Amino acid sequence: MNPSIVHALEPVLLVGGGKHRKKGFARAKVFTKKTVAADGGADWLVKHNITPDMVIGDFDSISSKVRSKLSPTRAILVNEQDTTDFEKCLSRIEAPLVIGVGFVGGRVDHQLASYHGLMRAPDRRCILVGPRDITFLAPPELSLDLARGSLFSLFPMGEMRARSAGLRWPVDDVMFAPGQAIGTSNEVLGPVSLSCSKPEMLVIVPLAALEAVVKGLLDADAGWPAHRVE
Repeated sequence: MNPSIVHALEPVLLVGGGKHRKKGFARAKVFTKKTVAADGGADWLVKHNITPDMVIGDFDSISSKVRSKLSPTRAILVNEQDTTDFEKCLSRIEAPLVIGVGFVGGRVDHQLASYHGLMRAPDRRCILVGPRDITFLAPPELSLDLARGSLFSLFPMGEMRARSAGLRWPVDDVMFAPGQAIGTSNEVLGPVSLSCSKPEMLVIVPLAALEAVVKGLLDADAGWPAHRVE
């Protein structure tokens, strides 16, 4: 378990170095008070006249010009090579929710690495905001008040089961597993409830659902334990 660097009682906005940040940042900012940059994400923030509350990473992508402007207490070097900057940040932010922008919607390998990061820190609730969709790791029990007709996709990262209500195609009888059974392009019929057997289910819904997902994740009671790396 890594020691927490950022502590907050409200959701935290985490900005990465990928593309497609402007729209997601504007949507996510209304739910947050603190802003953390993952390495080179600090350059984008400073360019837009925003000073991050903290910058965390291995500092291989932040510019020397921006780094020189930051107080040493706001720039924390995590010198390890077996984790991404997203993982370095997520595991060190202690908050009820992290909303990440600049991690999905660009390079496919970076996007997959971000999903891997969600799996590595199942105890940290996090929403990854892209240009059209948002993605998050489902907690054990979740209720969402989504617009009727909305798309609702489930992508398992391991073999697992789930139960649902409020979807056109219930998932109760599905044995989910990558390469075997997934749940893309389901449709919302009413208030959605979802329960998952393991911390291995990614939920993907439209960007317009961000407010409902923020509320649903903050209201969810039970959480997953921290991932134990052998």
